[in-house]
Parts: sequence; C-alpha cells; structure tokens
Amino acid sequence: MSLLTLKHINVPGLDACLKAALDYALTVPGLLLLSPLLALIALAVRLDSPGPALYRRRVLGVGGRPFDAFKFRTMVVDGDRRLAARPDLLAELRANHKLRDDPRVTRVGRILRKLSLDELPQLINVLLGQMSLVGPRMIAPSELEKYGQWGAALLTVRPGLTGLWQVSGRADVSYERRVQLDMEYIRNRSIWLDVRILLRTLPAVIGGEGAY
Repeated sequence: MSLLTLKHINVPGLDACLKAALDYALTVPGLLLLSPLLALIALAVRLDSPGPALYRRRVLGVGGRPFDAFKFRTMVVDGDRRLAARPDLLAELRANHKLRDDPRVTRVGRILRKLSLDELPQLINVLLGQMSLVGPRMIAPSELEKYGQWGAALLTVRPGLTGLWQVSGRADVSYERRVQLDMEYIRNRSIWLDVRILLRTLPAVIGGEGAY
C-alpha cells in the first residue's frame, strides 16, 4: 500500500505524563460510575446465550508484547462452526478482519456493538497499563504483517480504546485507510490530539456510523 514515510516522533515527557494522568483521571471514576451498567450488561449477555460474559482477545501491546484485551462477549460460543459453513464470509473476514453481516453475533451482541458498549471492559486494560484511552487500533498478532515497515512504529504506542479510526467511520473505513489513520495518530500524537479525539468519540458512537 502507498503511504507517506513515517517520521517517528517521541512524545515529550510532559505530554507522556499528561496522557497517563488523563487515562487514570477518567478511567478510575468511569469504572466506578459505570459499574451498575457493566453488571447489567454482563447479566444480559449471560441470559441471551450460553457462555461467559467476558471475552478475551489476544492482541499486541507496546514492544509486541501480547496481552488479553477484555470485551463483553457478543458472539455465540460455537461461532467458528457456524462461520465454517460460509466460505464467502470467511474470505471477507480474512480480508477486512470484520464482517458486516456476521452470523455469529448474538441479539444482545448486536446492540452492544452498535453502541460500542462491548468495549467498556477494556477500561480494565487501561488501568493495567496495557492500553490507553486514545491510541491506534489494537491488532491481533496475525494482522501485524499488514502494516509492513510501519509495524515497528505501531508497537511503540499503547493501543487505544478509541482513536482516529473510531471517529472516522470505524468499520466503514477500508483496512488500508485504518493503517493510514494509525500512522497519522502516531506521527502527530499529543495530549491535545487525545482530548479532541475523546470529545469526538461520543458523537461518533451515538451516530452509530460504521458500527456492526
């Protein structure tokens, strides 16, 4: 894919401290305030279909270190079996790592995805220092090769609960454009960019664009 050459710029010490302070200042009270909602969502997931309330997705963090990103389970537990019967969807999944019409998604799961509520447990990952509120998309180890020479730059920044991809159309954005947005964030990252992205996230979520 064709991209501009990335000039890696380290976040100044003050910006790094402010980013960490922003993460914890919003995440700690956020988890406390949202705890009743999180409990209700967990109960709804369990009642809607058999299986655990939480799903752990293995992704890459800073330096390529893998960790488990927490999400509310939005799929049936035998999803792989259902998907195996649809080679057309398997091809779409391999190409985009997303499915517009995914037969594995549960009824509650569709609502959670539409409102991005399935990602709320990742606030725990933020507290653990594995993620940030704002950053590039988290990716599975198998996706790293799609970033080519930019993969090394991607692994210098903690993945974000939200980011430029979240406020730019989410799943409606092509995979190549997602890579470009990740590189754009890394190149221009600052505490002020994080604040602007956070302010744009809620309207993007409410609008539901690209959420499926």
